[in-house]
Amino acid sequence: MLSLQNIHHVAIICRDYTRSKHFYTQILGLTVVAETYREARDSYKLDLAVNGLYQIELFSFPNPPARPSRPEASGLRHLAFSVLDIDQTHAYLEQKNVACEAIRVDELTQKKFFFIADPDDLPIEFYEI
Repeated sequence: MLSLQNIHHVAIICRDYTRSKHFYTQILGLTVVAETYREARDSYKLDLAVNGLYQIELFSFPNPPARPSRPEASGLRHLAFSVLDIDQTHAYLEQKNVACEAIRVDELTQKKFFFIADPDDLPIEFYEI
């Protein structure tokens, strides 16, 4: 039997490293754990922490293909962050000029949530806990 403990990290490939680094660190407020330039791949790897826990790897590669978001493709659908106050989160992101979907209520849990898109159109959900 496997003894999975938790999700270790999520890897994201971006088209514009500088823009995505700004989005994830300055807009979403993730903390840089380490930043590495891999010359042989002409690629950056940025390790990011969410609330003190290393969880996201942001990669850049030369000319990656665009991500199909609509219509939705098979595979990993989105990245979701839990938040304490959905209204405050929504207002903060709008103040930072991030396009936000309307806040909705999950019909199964009755919890509030909404989506945005990162610079590469990766859907990001914010879910009130």
